[in-house]
Amino acid sequence: MSSSSAPTTPTAPPVSATQPSASPPPGPTPAEAGGEAEGGGEALPVPAIGRTWPVGTRPPVVRGWEPPATPYARGHRGVDLAAPPGAPVRAVAAGRVSFAGQVAGRGVVSVELTATGMPPLRTTYEPVRASVREGDQVSPGQVVGTVEPSDRHCARSCVHWGLRRGETYLDPLSLLPPWLRRTAPSRLLPVLGVPLP
Repeated sequence: MSSSSAPTTPTAPPVSATQPSASPPPGPTPAEAGGEAEGGGEALPVPAIGRTWPVGTRPPVVRGWEPPATPYARGHRGVDLAAPPGAPVRAVAAGRVSFAGQVAGRGVVSVELTATGMPPLRTTYEPVRASVREGDQVSPGQVVGTVEPSDRHCARSCVHWGLRRGETYLDPLSLLPPWLRRTAPSRLLPVLGVPLP
């Protein structure tokens, strides 16, 4: 403490106390994002870069992400979103179409997402009648196809939306930021201790 009688003026706290740390934003843990990567290392975090749902505005999730215990075990390697046949299917984020065609009699569109590391994140949408071709660049919200009628995967019409990094399956919902996943209306909380203008 200073022996001077001059009043002290409060100083601003150090920048480090008022600025967020450089740590990554909160997100899914490696276990939530699909477990460990190949070779036993941790999976890279999934950035919340999605800007739209693949179908509709907030479609019902018919079946959620159920990560398998091991690479070849049972599980659900994606999410099923309710969507009627003919509904537009949109790219959730910017990327390049890496596949558009048939797999086991079902239409599939895969998009490698831009600036997501190596190997890049890749989303898949099925069953989809593609309106894009392999190599096309897509932007968030761009239509990549339409839902094809199928009763092979869901009891009612749906789109299976998957996400992978290399050979590791991840939860595609982790691509969507919280404000886009929110299902309840926003709640306004009182602001206390702030003087009125």
